Amino acid sequence: MPVFAGSELTCLRGDRLVFTGLEFRIAPGGVLVLLGPNGSGKSSLLRVMAGLLKPLRGTLGWDGVGIAEDPDLHRSRVQYVGHLDAVKPVLTAVENLAFWAALAGAADPAGNARAALDRLGVPHIAGVPGRYLSAGQKRRLNLARLLAAPATLWLLDEPTVALDRAAIALFEGLIAEHRARGGMVVLSTHTDIATPGGEELHLDDFTPYADDEEAGDEEYEEEGAAP
Repeated sequence: MPVFAGSELTCLRGDRLVFTGLEFRIAPGGVLVLLGPNGSGKSSLLRVMAGLLKPLRGTLGWDGVGIAEDPDLHRSRVQYVGHLDAVKPVLTAVENLAFWAALAGAADPAGNARAALDRLGVPHIAGVPGRYLSAGQKRRLNLARLLAAPATLWLLDEPTVALDRAAIALFEGLIAEHRARGGMVVLSTHTDIATPGGEELHLDDFTPYADDEEAGDEEYEEEGAAP
C-alpha cells in the first residue's frame, strides 16, 4: 500500500526560515491535521506537499520513490484546495468545475461537475456565474472539485472557511468516504473537524531556533536570579 512521507523538510519563504527538520507519514485511509499559530507554516507545508513549492532541504516520497523523479505523476494523484477561492468570476459554477474535471481527464466533465454540485448540496448554482456566488457557495464550489476531479491525496487549506455547521457536517462525511476508499487527507484548520483516528502535526514543534530562544531565556533567568 502506498505511503506518502516527508523527511527532514526545511522551508524557506523569502528570507524567513519557516520550519526545519519536519517529518510526516500518511498511509491509505489516513488523515493528518496540521496545527499551529498563524505563520507557523501550515499553508507552506501544504504547498510543498502539492509540489507547488520546493523545500530548501529534505525529501518527499510516494511509496519510497521521490516525487521529484516524476512531478507530473505526483500532481495527478493530488487535489489541492487552497484557502483562497479559485473561482473564475465570468464562468458559471458548472463551467468552473468542468474545467478541473477535464484537466483531470474526466470522460464527461460537465456530468462530473453537476454530480459534484448535487453532492455538495448546491445544484441550484450550476448556471450562476462565479461573480454572483456568496462566500459559502464559492467554498462549496471549491470543495466540489474533490469529487469532480478525484485524486488519492487531498490537500486542504482551511477548507471550512465560510461554511455553516450543516455544510461542515457534510464535508466531514466526504472525508470519511474518501478515507474508506483508501484516500489520504492532509488539512489545516482552526475549526473542529471530525477526523476519527486521525493524527496531528504541530508545526510550531519545527519552528527554527526555538531551542536557541528557550536556552537564551533560561540563561537570562539564571543571570537575573538572586544569589
